[in-house]
Order: sequence, then structure tokens, then C-alpha cells
Amino acid sequence: MRRRFYVEGGLAVIAGVLALLTFVWHDWIEIAFRLDADAGSGALEWALVLLLALAAIAFAVAARLEWRRAATA
Repeated sequence: MRRRFYVEGGLAVIAGVLALLTFVWHDWIEIAFRLDADAGSGALEWALVLLLALAAIAFAVAARLEWRRAATA
């Protein structure tokens, strides 16, 4: 296995956990960064959930492709 697989897999896990955290607990962004960018509407949180979920899927697919490349080599 190349190092790339582990990096992509780790990023997929991190993005997935952050997406799930944001989905379940919307206010963590305001608490962590002490700002309310969307004035309480929740639009930022939903956009972040979508973006992080897409990133998690993309990194997982990339890691899977790397896994398959290593298996055929």
C-alpha cells in the first residue's frame, strides 16, 4: 500500500465525521469559531454538511481506487 491510500482514507474518515457532527450538532461552528456567519439561518451548516459529505465520498472513492491499483499490481 502506498502512503496515498492512508492519506485518502484518513481524509475520508475526517470529512465524514465532521459532516455527521455538523448534521447532528449545528451550533459547533459558532461555538468553535465564535462567529455567526449566517445570522442563525442554518444555511452555512447545511452547505457544510453537503460539502463535507461530498468530500468524504470523493476521498473514499479515491482510496478505493488506490486499493484496487495496489491489489492488481
